[in-house]
Amino acid sequence: MEVDMSVEQVLSEIQRLHINGNQLNKKSIKKSHPQLMRSALYYFADWDSAINKSIS
Repeated sequence: MEVDMSVEQVLSEIQRLHINGNQLNKKSIKKSHPQLMRSALYYFADWDSAINKSIS
């Protein structure tokens, strides 16, 4: 699988979305930010792991 974002970019984008009050549920992100979802799942076991790593 080819991804366009680095792991750092994935984490910072999730942080940015969180700070701006965006919903971070999988369905919402998959629809509004498919590239972010694809890249996050490349680097992390699942979407929740990516969220936990970015906002912890």
